[in-house]
Amino acid sequence: MADIQKLQDITSQVRRDIVRMVNAVSSGHPGGSLGCAELIVTLYNEVMVHNKKEFNKNGTNEDMFFLSQGHISPVWYSVLAHAGYFPVSELSTFRKLNSRLQGHPTTHDGLPGIRIASGSLGQGLSVAVGAAQAKKLNKDDKTIYCLMGDGEQQEGQVWEALMYAPHNKIDNLIAIVDYNNAQIDGSVDEVLSLGNLKAKYEAFGWLVLEMNGNDIADVLKVLAEAKAKLGNGIPVLILMTTIMGNGVDFMMGTNGWHGKAPSDEQMAEALSQNPETLGDY
Repeated sequence: MADIQKLQDITSQVRRDIVRMVNAVSSGHPGGSLGCAELIVTLYNEVMVHNKKEFNKNGTNEDMFFLSQGHISPVWYSVLAHAGYFPVSELSTFRKLNSRLQGHPTTHDGLPGIRIASGSLGQGLSVAVGAAQAKKLNKDDKTIYCLMGDGEQQEGQVWEALMYAPHNKIDNLIAIVDYNNAQIDGSVDEVLSLGNLKAKYEAFGWLVLEMNGNDIADVLKVLAEAKAKLGNGIPVLILMTTIMGNGVDFMMGTNGWHGKAPSDEQMAEALSQNPETLGDY
């Protein structure tokens, strides 16, 4: 049985890390990072089979996670650090010169936990599909997870991967769309409406589930359901409803915090809403 309180405590600390990292360099993307904290904390601390001590790019006999919307790197870096991939103290180097923690994840500095460079939106699902197909060819029964943004669904390459996966019976893949209806230029509905995204994925041959991404209990429940649906010749997509800026009241529900750093005063207010649980870096 999952310890939901423990996962919530880690999430609170991750939120603290996010606002402190972005504030320190006056740049970064706090909104989406805060909104996806529950999911990524739950994946790394409860759901995925992964090897933090002997990380390698191939991920043999491990579940693998690909972050397609690379701009929300603060949440991923924090979760990886607290999971033991690299020292928590390294979070203080975020976006600084010669840091391994670039604004968008990169691979050239060999940061443990990172398997692809991401940030050019639309590419992550293609990589995830390829990794999933490689696992099937290698008789590796572990699962591939891929997180995309909702605005990212406006990229054409996503739809090429959507066609490829069902056609090739890629049934060891769980793709997740962070559906907060907020991208950098406004709401997704205003910028380029996605219409009925569930129906579109289903029309392409995917099994679609829906999840409240800010409710850890529901995240656990739906991820387990998704895992149970694998192996039937069909890839699985989770439409994950989240609130941008979740956990910081003045950031919640607006695209204004997509790529805006909080001031010192705003950071203090955000920290007051999220108790320190694991110790700040």
